[in-house]
Amino acid sequence: MFSDKKNKDSMEPTNSQNRINEGTQLKGDVVSNGFFRIDGSIEGNISKPSKVVLGKTGSIKGKLVCEEADIEGRFEGNLNVSGTLTLKATAHIEGEVIVGKLSVEPGATFNATCTMHGTPKAKAPIEEISTPESLKSKNHFFDRSQRSQKAKAEQQN
Repeated sequence: MFSDKKNKDSMEPTNSQNRINEGTQLKGDVVSNGFFRIDGSIEGNISKPSKVVLGKTGSIKGKLVCEEADIEGRFEGNLNVSGTLTLKATAHIEGEVIVGKLSVEPGATFNATCTMHGTPKAKAPIEEISTPESLKSKNHFFDRSQRSQKAKAEQQN
């Protein structure tokens, strides 16, 4: 009934975080299910991490597929984020971006084509606004021609 076992399926950043430190350079493809903190540089493809944090000194050149991403550094290539992509003020993005949601701080450089995935909501048909009969009348107060004619008549009298 009571157990000391913790749920191993939860993806807490402290439990399963992968870290590429500043000064580290990787070339090749990386596949993981855990969180990533990148302060070094990666040239290649990264796929399936639940969240990626690209630090100020970090850079990725290649393809990144993940659930969430916070970017402070430099990214060049194809970026596919199913959840929210957050670009900090120091971020520099170039390439093609596909996101669920996008958050950009002032100062970030975003030179990319961007597509937001998800189905577009069906647009409701635009209802035609019906004009009340009182406005259709030629003798209505808001009719400009009627007002101008009335003003001329008053001036002549």
